[in-house]
Amino acid sequence: MPLTPIIATLAYVLSPDGGSVLLLHRDKRPDDIHYGKHVGLGGRVERDEDVLTGVKREVQEESGLIARELSLRGTVSWPGFGKGGADWFGFVFRVDAFDGIAHEGNHEGTLTWVPRERLFEVPMWASDREWLPMVFDDDPRPFHGVMPYRDGEMLSWSYLR
Repeated sequence: MPLTPIIATLAYVLSPDGGSVLLLHRDKRPDDIHYGKHVGLGGRVERDEDVLTGVKREVQEESGLIARELSLRGTVSWPGFGKGGADWFGFVFRVDAFDGIAHEGNHEGTLTWVPRERLFEVPMWASDREWLPMVFDDDPRPFHGVMPYRDGEMLSWSYLR
């Protein structure tokens, strides 16, 4: 059966000094699949846009920031992750420079600057801990992984670099 995923982007915005990461604490809608978790900025790529345009739009919509310097850190295929077992495919970016000042959040949650050394202390998807370190490491090669889900639980994780 061919994979027909929802195409999405995720962006992790670094503070100007590189010491903190801007995360969206999904704390506003109890029916949200991400409720209570801290996630990167992002969402679905629209039909008429490429992934770079999509990630820049999502960063601006979700934070008010204009992403200037972005790097593609990797991709993750999440078969079975979404509502009703929908498949997702994400392009994961790091934003190293931006213009503007982040607002407080949106209808989904509250924006929070989290110190990098405390990144894994905030509630997040346990599976994010598998690939998130590669977003911030010094290896210039992007990672490409597959992380199948069933009933909201990660089944496995494999990747290449």
